[in-house]
Amino acid sequence: MRFTKVTVAAIGLLGAALIGTAAPAGAAGGQAFSPNVAIAQPWFDDTATASAVEGDVSIQQTADGAIKWMADRRGSTAYEGYCERAVRLAWNRSTHHASAIDHWRSSDGARHTTGTPPRGAFVFWNISQYGHVGIADGNGGFWSTSVGGKIGHPGSTGYFSNYLGWKYGNSN
Repeated sequence: MRFTKVTVAAIGLLGAALIGTAAPAGAAGGQAFSPNVAIAQPWFDDTATASAVEGDVSIQQTADGAIKWMADRRGSTAYEGYCERAVRLAWNRSTHHASAIDHWRSSDGARHTTGTPPRGAFVFWNISQYGHVGIADGNGGFWSTSVGGKIGHPGSTGYFSNYLGWKYGNSN
């Protein structure tokens, strides 16, 4: 079965409409769901910016697309504590890692500890038991969560302590 963006959006809208008409758990008969409650719209969130080929479910992301995904969310606090998730979504990756440090330690790409990380590379720090990861801009800076409590763009990997290195970015 082939899915297009329109098909997926229509399914999402139908799901939101059905959810919006449901009463909260434990509601007494006759009580309506509050119209002031916002319905989550996941079809608008957490998507990569790469264009899909008609009917193609797997979208390969580019370094520029991954950086644009982060730049488009500059100032967002939605991914605080979820740096690995943010870079996975930016790259539209199917590979999931439990944490940034697990990603660094994994066999998912060669680890590099010297040189300027290339544009789109994953950059890693050992700042907690979970580590931290961002996306390199190719000029020594990077895009990341936790930059002043939100997604931002420091000009140097020295922004965080205990820099580990980098791995090439990809949509695996």
